Amino acid sequence: MKKMFIVMLSFAAFFNSCAQKKTGSTTEKSKKAMTKSIYDFKVPALEEGKEINFADYKGKKILIVNTASECGFTPQYADLEKLSKEYKDKLVVVGFPANNFGGQEPGSNAEIGAFCQKNYGVTFPLASKVSVKGDDTAPIFKYLTEKSENGVKNTTILWNFTKFLIDENGKLIDSYVSTTKPTSDSITKHLK
Repeated sequence: MKKMFIVMLSFAAFFNSCAQKKTGSTTEKSKKAMTKSIYDFKVPALEEGKEINFADYKGKKILIVNTASECGFTPQYADLEKLSKEYKDKLVVVGFPANNFGGQEPGSNAEIGAFCQKNYGVTFPLASKVSVKGDDTAPIFKYLTEKSENGVKNTTILWNFTKFLIDENGKLIDSYVSTTKPTSDSITKHLK
């Protein structure tokens, strides 16, 4: 009986130890997500030799959008530009051209820049062309789309012009599908 009691105590200690290790690893993952912010990222800009350092935008909200030049949602560039100008003291819009959906961003960085300037007068920062899904997803989009990275939510990017709104402290507020216009109340209510 005494041996059985010792075995049960040993088993309880082992079980408790395993539970603590499991909780510890989950806590570590949560801690990682909570300490990471958009300010940890620097990305190549569309303009050759330049860089977008998200730490430069501390104190402002940031709207990140995966863009494409040959998409049915491409006219949203005009609304993104309008938003960028109207809320310039509170918001920075950053576009990320991507060719992941329907091959709708086939051009080079130079061609994309010329298209955006000529057709929509884009003045907000544009990053170098990236991948926003799949095995070659850019690290910033892993952060934006994975709750384990951003601490808020998982998002599946379904098409071009998916939007991610970041708060003044570099944390994700929410994401919005392509059909959500940049000037919609669901976004602008966070800017007032």
